[in-house]
Amino acid sequence: MRAFDEWELELHGHRAIYRIAGSGPPVVLIHGMVNSSRHWEQVALRLAERHTVIAPDLLGHGDSGTPRGDYSLGAHAAVVRDVLSAIGVERASIVGHSLGGGVAMQFFWQFPQSTERLVLVSSGGLGQEVSPLLRSMAVPGIGFAVAAAAHPNVVRAIGAAGPQGEVVARALRPLSAPGARRAFLETLRAVIDVRGQRVSAADRLYLLDALPTLIVWGERDNTIPIEHGLAAHRAIPSSRFETLPRAAHFPHIEDPEGLAGVLGDFLASTPAARLDATDWHELVAPRSQRRRRMAAVA
Repeated sequence: MRAFDEWELELHGHRAIYRIAGSGPPVVLIHGMVNSSRHWEQVALRLAERHTVIAPDLLGHGDSGTPRGDYSLGAHAAVVRDVLSAIGVERASIVGHSLGGGVAMQFFWQFPQSTERLVLVSSGGLGQEVSPLLRSMAVPGIGFAVAAAAHPNVVRAIGAAGPQGEVVARALRPLSAPGARRAFLETLRAVIDVRGQRVSAADRLYLLDALPTLIVWGERDNTIPIEHGLAAHRAIPSSRFETLPRAAHFPHIEDPEGLAGVLGDFLASTPAARLDATDWHELVAPRSQRRRRMAAVA
């Protein structure tokens, strides 16, 4: 079994953790909220037979630092770019799960020249609906309740309640530290409010038609509806869409073999994109109508 080695960077004065395995064309695995790079291990080790697999801990998650600052999708995407730059990776296929799917799309919007392929796994940012539990976390003042729920004794009791309880406990365990709770709530409120997801990529999904794109969903997902993935697939005619019958919202944990299989097939059967500034202009300009504005009459 290959190692999924953990490395630490000091990035802009903050601790940034990433894990890496294998050798070959680079693939970046971006986790979701209250997950970390270690949750990708079983997928990463399978892909590492043919790829260099890099999985960062987003700031505020896992073992990375929890500074006060910007936890927007764009900020997370910039940190991923800087981690890759620091370790000498110029281009990669970008895979994102849930929140990480939103970060992956934002990575492409901001750094298209660094993106070879895109994979969205049970991704956020494709529709408004999201689980009531996540909407409730956006309620003002919820921090006190999260602190109480994340107490180790409470987490142990929840985890002992059965499989569904263990899912909740897994989400709560990383939130025992105040910095991690603050970062989690700031990250969540950047993308979710009490009505649902507040960030949507729908207006620019057409840009993904220039990029090899795979959308993967767990058929038992009750956190983000599978209809979001189907709608995105229709909006990106060249995309592929795959479902995993054994998985719910966490395919990399619930069916790592199945997810690694569809990822490996996609990576092997699609050519890497090579977009430059001219390509980006040709994608954006036809949809960006310009008109001269008349001077206001005094």
